[in-house]
Amino acid sequence: MTENCRNTEKQMQRGGSCPAEAVRKDFPILTERTAYLDNAATTQKPRCVIEAVKRFYEEENANPLRGLYELSAAATQEYEDAREAVQGFIGASFPEEIIFTRNTTESLNLIAYSWALNNLGPGDGILTSVEEHHSNLLPWQMAAKKTGASLYYLEPDREGRISGEAFRAALKPGTKLAAVTQVSNVLGAENDIRLFAEIAHEAGAVFVCDGAQSVPHMKVDVRELDVDFLAFSGHKMLGPMGIGVLYGKKALLEEMDPFLRGGEMIRSVSLDGASWAQLPAKFEAGTVNAAGAAGLHAAIRYYEKLGWDRITEAERELTRYAIEGMKKIPFVKILGSPDPERHNAIVTFTVEGVHPHDIAAIMDEDHICVRAGHHCAQPLMNFLGVSSSARASFAFYNTKEEIDRFLVCLGSLRRRMGYED
Repeated sequence: MTENCRNTEKQMQRGGSCPAEAVRKDFPILTERTAYLDNAATTQKPRCVIEAVKRFYEEENANPLRGLYELSAAATQEYEDAREAVQGFIGASFPEEIIFTRNTTESLNLIAYSWALNNLGPGDGILTSVEEHHSNLLPWQMAAKKTGASLYYLEPDREGRISGEAFRAALKPGTKLAAVTQVSNVLGAENDIRLFAEIAHEAGAVFVCDGAQSVPHMKVDVRELDVDFLAFSGHKMLGPMGIGVLYGKKALLEEMDPFLRGGEMIRSVSLDGASWAQLPAKFEAGTVNAAGAAGLHAAIRYYEKLGWDRITEAERELTRYAIEGMKKIPFVKILGSPDPERHNAIVTFTVEGVHPHDIAAIMDEDHICVRAGHHCAQPLMNFLGVSSSARASFAFYNTKEEIDRFLVCLGSLRRRMGYED
């Protein structure tokens, strides 16, 4: 851990909440000039993460898992240490249940190609919801088309919530796989994943959880939730881009075929075929992203030093503050629940008469970063009756001063677009 991160740890140990002032200096990109409010897309990186990646390339760079020399052994140890850190972070039973991928998208595609294509057929069902990110939708469309399985969609209420009763009712006989996000990347609504997994298992279905927006913002324990698979990305939780995680129950992973074939994922190869290596190597073909894993390990240490109670309370307070301010602006419509506690650091909105792209462009003029578009969730946009929207999303390092700037700009949008309010 860097000296900077150690200083943050000491400040946090003194008690109190997780004030941004105590952590912002750990993030080189954060300045007073720019208010970064696009954390649901990717988070910024603390120095200890950046330095972990840099240190790997400067001190340990060798191909892990392959060389018998000291440098390769050190790279291998760094990589496997990161795997064990992820195991502890999400409460997995075994380190080999942690498969490193590039991102959430690749993790979900791995399940679709390696499990669904080999376990589904005509007469079987796949259940997902209309509020899913495209990454938790398109793989199941592909699997249904290739296997002849039927694909069913759950509809949430207008606030993005799916009840246990709705989930149970939608789980038709013959459904073998259900895939639902824990937290919507548009509405911030949280689903009762533990209940959904229980219902799915009672029906004999495998349950897949998209944890891209939950793992960075709340404590997630895969054994407590009893999910069969969980997918998430490092870059949304302070880590580097290009490193993601697939958690899978060991028994399921052992039965699955590899997703990719090539180097390091084999036990033996002949001109007639091959046999596969044991977990987790079977699913990690080719040269792995060891530097990314080192950075993800540093990110996990950072989360653990700050503590979930402080992080979640800080983000709840920022979300409350933003929504209370937005409700005072008459031409702003917040999508989802009116209750800030149900938004999980995500606030998606529209402005009467102003296209979301113009919202983002004008905010960029004021050095405020927000997202605009369909947020890779077009079916949900259609369900909500909007073609696109703008989204502000927060992390514990954001400040109320940044939100004040956002609110001032938000209140000026129609005037700056030529309206006379």
